[in-house]
Formats: sequence, structure tokens, C-alpha cells
Amino acid sequence: MNILEVNNIHKSFGKTEVLKGVSFSMEEGEVVSLIGSSGSGKTTLLRCINFLERADKGQILLDGELLFDADSDGKLKSDEIRKKQLNFGLVFQDFNLFPQYNVIDNVMLAPKLLAKQNPAFKQNKKQIYDAILKNAQDILARVGLSEKAQNYPCQLSGGQKQRVSIARALALKPRVLFFDEPTSALDPELTGEILKVIRSLAAQKVTMVIVTHEIDFAEGVSDKIVFMADGRVLEEGSPEDVIHNPKNTRTKAFLSGLKDHTN
Repeated sequence: MNILEVNNIHKSFGKTEVLKGVSFSMEEGEVVSLIGSSGSGKTTLLRCINFLERADKGQILLDGELLFDADSDGKLKSDEIRKKQLNFGLVFQDFNLFPQYNVIDNVMLAPKLLAKQNPAFKQNKKQIYDAILKNAQDILARVGLSEKAQNYPCQLSGGQKQRVSIARALALKPRVLFFDEPTSALDPELTGEILKVIRSLAAQKVTMVIVTHEIDFAEGVSDKIVFMADGRVLEEGSPEDVIHNPKNTRTKAFLSGLKDHTN
């Protein structure tokens, strides 16, 4: 059974139609990369799935159960939205770390706030906080930042900040982890360390959706490639099929343009 199904998602901003009926699905443990030119709707799609934007039309299913239906969920309350968002983690392009908190506090902040909503929190505060701390320490070890736990964002490189962002997203144990151009804000020499972390997560069967222009990386890490253009999915399949044997003329033109740019 699919862990995530996105069906016929539409989204407009004013008179500009950005998403024009996007659909795709994925199984648990899969890595799906969304590729396509800037302006094709990839980031808007991620924001709709994560409830940072409200789709105008379409459905989102998680584990076979309806999570969102634009026809009936058009006026969700903020607490309802937050509950649905907890199923997903999103790593932004520009880190979005809290500068007043050190690394481990950035990772622990959301789990702490969530824990306070637990009716048993007051009676088990220390036990709950100890578990949150242990989880944060384990995650920082996974992304190679154990020694930076007490550092502040201003003391980190761009690559280290992005790894903290990944750790923070993992801290709530999301069902699906999303990346929006995770290397776009980094110098080329720092890109490799982020791609290494994502490859490690893929090896651990973390379910991920990645918006990326790093085609070689997408080919190496992905189970499925989805090519988008003009707010639509024009082609999807294995990396071998989409990258090396594309059927759609737009896919061929996009990939050819990337090769010309790198030569």
C-alpha cells in the first residue's frame, strides 16, 4: 500500500495557476525526486502537501486514509492543520534555525512544545524531557553533528546549519521527509556533505521527497523521478527511464539543457 498519494492537486495565486492537476504516489521507504525548471510548481506542491499552502482542488492520502480533501477541508482550524503537519517534515532551502538557541535546543524545541500538550506531561516532565534529549542526541549523531550540540547557528558553516535543519525535521519522527532544494543555499564544496547525509537516510529507508536540480544525485539516490513542467507531471518512472530514456519531449529538452550548462 502507498504511504502517500497526491491526487489531482490544483493551486492558483490570483489569476496565476501554478499547479494544474498534479498526481503521484510513493511507498514507504521510497525516495522520490521532483525535477524540472524553476517555476514548474515543485516547491508549491511541497508546500501544499505540508499544509503551508491550501490546495484549491485535490486530495492527499496518507497510509490509505484521506488526510486532505479540498472540497471538505477548505476551512481547517489552525490546530487541525498543525496535527496534520506532524505527519511530514520539511527541510527548507535557507535553514530557518532559531539564532537564540544552540543546536540541540533547536532540535528539541518542537518535540518539547508538542510534549506539553500531553495530559501526562506535568507528572512525567523529567522522563519526557530525558527521552526528547536522548532522541535529539541520537539524531545529531546520525547527521554527524554530535560535537556541535552546544554551538549556536552563527558558529556553524552553511552545510552544518542545513544538517541541523535535517535533524530538526527528523526529531518529530515524520512519516515522510521533504527537502526543498537542500543544497541551493550552499557553496559547491559544502553540497557534498548534505548529499552524503541524504544518501545515508535513504540507506536507512527514510521515506523522502526531494526537490533538486542535482540530477546525478537524484539518479543515485532515488527510487522514482517525477518530472514537472508548467504545473503538471509530464513524466515519472525509475531514474533509468526518466533520466536516460525519457519519453516526453519536454523532459528531453530539460535534461539536454542541463548537460549543455555543465559542459
